[in-house]
Amino acid sequence: MINLNHERSLTIAQAKQTAPVGAGVLDLVNKSLDDDKADDAVVIDLKGKSAIVDYLVIASGTSQRHVSAMAEHLQRMLKKAGLKRVSVEGGTQCDWVLIDAGDVIVHLFRPEVREFYALEKIWVTPTDVGENVSGVNA
Repeated sequence: MINLNHERSLTIAQAKQTAPVGAGVLDLVNKSLDDDKADDAVVIDLKGKSAIVDYLVIASGTSQRHVSAMAEHLQRMLKKAGLKRVSVEGGTQCDWVLIDAGDVIVHLFRPEVREFYALEKIWVTPTDVGENVSGVNA
């Protein structure tokens, strides 16, 4: 006799194992932003600093249309990789789009909006520059 519930639970467990986490999600985000020609991408390592996220990624697009396209491509790539709960906020205006991919949160900005909010300055301390932050000049 075949136990269908057992087979179904194995399939669900296998699906959960194949979805990337942490650094794997970060690699997908970096590839997507690189492919879409994002400007000034910064990765801030928040492991040990935040209980809700491991990495914060901040990048700029040249226009609302560019930010929108980057957000859509990234969301598609993450879902294709097996992430089921990808949340997107700000997709209608595309001045600032936040993509919550679990272990990685991505902020996509138009340049002037990014400069106004200066999220890098909130999370980066003088001791972090050159250690856990890539793309930020001291």
